[in-house]
Amino acid sequence: MSAMNDTSHLHNLPSNSFCTGRLPAGCRQCSTGAKMVLLVTGQCPANCFYCPLSAKKRGHDVIYANELQVHDDEDILDEGDAIEASGTGITGGEPLLVPRRAARYIQLLKQHFGTGHHVHLYTAHMDRSKIERLIDAGLDELRLHPPVSVWSHIETTALEATVTGLPIPVGIEIPVLPDMRTETRHLLETIAGYDIDFVNLNELEFSATNHQALERRGYQIKSDVSNAVEGSEQLAYEIARWNLPLPVHYCSSSFKDAVQLRRRLARRARNVARLYDVITDDGTLRKGIIMASREDLPELRERFDIEPGMMVWDSEKKRVETSPTVAAWLAGRVPFPCFVVEEYPTVDRLEVEREPL
Repeated sequence: MSAMNDTSHLHNLPSNSFCTGRLPAGCRQCSTGAKMVLLVTGQCPANCFYCPLSAKKRGHDVIYANELQVHDDEDILDEGDAIEASGTGITGGEPLLVPRRAARYIQLLKQHFGTGHHVHLYTAHMDRSKIERLIDAGLDELRLHPPVSVWSHIETTALEATVTGLPIPVGIEIPVLPDMRTETRHLLETIAGYDIDFVNLNELEFSATNHQALERRGYQIKSDVSNAVEGSEQLAYEIARWNLPLPVHYCSSSFKDAVQLRRRLARRARNVARLYDVITDDGTLRKGIIMASREDLPELRERFDIEPGMMVWDSEKKRVETSPTVAAWLAGRVPFPCFVVEEYPTVDRLEVEREPL
């Protein structure tokens, strides 16, 4: 039996994931799309060649809650409410560059959503004093990301001293780099003897900002329908057979895209959909639009006897919005172009399809 088909080590996880132990709370919530991603700064000194952070975030001291740029505390809380967040993953950049900010946001989240709101944080910094400050603020779980440059000699770093005796679960989270099998094995076998509770492996992916660096290393895309790197998943399944004495979890590119994103979109769609929006199985919103002016709206409502809540003016996109059914019925009856559009329920409302009527 090939390694890719050997499922004897699976523990009731999706077929594209594996686990040699119980999933930590943060992983369970992430897998359901129930966690908000809070980027507290885009600045980071690590300069990892595979960093997928977008150009508008990378290297900039900006704050984002999911896709929403944060200008005040209410933006964070509103986004968390919109996706019914049961937890938050704090990330960067490097969150420990702004420890006071990270600590304040942890306290804010706990105060608003309750102490059961699970907060985990990613960091490449092995700074115990800053980590302890975040734990005092309410941090529930720590996920350390050692820079690639130290994987081959991780025992010479401060990692062991940083994690020993911490009162919260601590994990190591890394991408699976297909050309760094030896370094990866040394890292994982060494930290297995430390006070580490789990390992998270992520399938490496091409992004708009890292593709040139990945191509320089000889990486190739796995298939025409995936941004994943060829060989990353194969190495992840090989790692599963190393029999490391601690839980190992793997998250594939397809699982993140098809499951996590869809579930998060669906949760947000339920909270932002207007009366006329139709929520699709993918968590997007379908609606009808009429390319009329704001001044035309009252006449359209009156002439066709449409309730105000079923036809509104979209001041951002400068159009009249209604249900797909109403738009289809009005097409040809009004002197304006009519369409059915499908959009993400996110702040940027990215349009993914437009059908003329």
